[in-house]
Amino acid sequence: MLVLHVIARLNVGGTARYITRLAEELPKHKIETFVATGFVQGSEQEDPSAKKLKVIRIPSLGRQINPIKDHFAFKELLEVVKEVKPDILHTHTFKAGYIGRIKTKEINKAAGKRVKFVHTFHGHLFDDPEFSGLKSLIITSFERRFAMRTDAIVTVGAQVGKELLEREIGQPEQFTNIPPGVEPLKIPKAKPRKKITIGWIARVTGVKNPLRALEIAELFPDAQFLIAGGGDMLEQVKAQAPRNTKVLGWTDAPKLFAASDIILSTSENEGMPIALIEAQLASKPVVATNVGGVSEVVINNKTGFVTRKSTEDLTKALEKLINSKALRTVQGKAAKAHATKAFSVEKMIKAHVSLYKKLAK
Repeated sequence: MLVLHVIARLNVGGTARYITRLAEELPKHKIETFVATGFVQGSEQEDPSAKKLKVIRIPSLGRQINPIKDHFAFKELLEVVKEVKPDILHTHTFKAGYIGRIKTKEINKAAGKRVKFVHTFHGHLFDDPEFSGLKSLIITSFERRFAMRTDAIVTVGAQVGKELLEREIGQPEQFTNIPPGVEPLKIPKAKPRKKITIGWIARVTGVKNPLRALEIAELFPDAQFLIAGGGDMLEQVKAQAPRNTKVLGWTDAPKLFAASDIILSTSENEGMPIALIEAQLASKPVVATNVGGVSEVVINNKTGFVTRKSTEDLTKALEKLINSKALRTVQGKAAKAHATKAFSVEKMIKAHVSLYKKLAK
């Protein structure tokens, strides 16, 4: 069986590592796997995991919607399909899903066979400020149309699937929920620290709402805050950061987790946040907004706190952990146990193998 995975870019984050694990593990199950991708753009960096792969580059493929480049990206994808001749074309995230499913007949012709189409939602764009208003309506319209051309839809989290169905995207029988498989990171030995330290790690962009993290930092002047990540808001965050906040830019997650007592997430939208799973595997309690699949990752009042999207609610939850070392310890242990059981790589790979075999029949 030949499977071609297509994604717009393998930028730093959980989606890149998700695809890397598929590419590494699926061949062990007699599923030959190829990964085609574009290049990161602007201030983004490619995830280190991408270096493990022999990726096929589609030069015109990028995250931004650009009719001219998208036309060339589709033509370049057709050439890849002619060479690989996949049995299954598996697209990830909106842009690759758009390019890979806009003209399925031409894909089939290039492959010389009836290709099965799979698309994975690692989240969705409906709550992303960058794609609000008219853009959101257009994306919804596209996704409804593309779902009719798709043999199987994978969601990385049950909540994401529920929200898609509420928008009339796809049919229930098309959906399969496959949680990510995440391996524990090698956390370096922590250096002694005098202050409680709260870590924040994500793309520094609107949908992750880093400015709310700065608001919260101002309310805890005796604590240390670390902001890790890069993106279009990085300079703004640096300029507005209070004295107790260090803006680190791109930083290895293990270093951040080693330096932190608590992990904070202020996102407006999420799929299944890999960084929060990795934080829990590192025995760190998490305080996060209740968006997307976060409540499936962080068990409220057990492995951390899941709150509404408000500074007040996040602050109250964070205060409980800052004021109690015992609570941090208990929730940290529970976090590691939960993440280890729920997000194994073996489960993720078995679920994909099962789905592909079902489609092949």
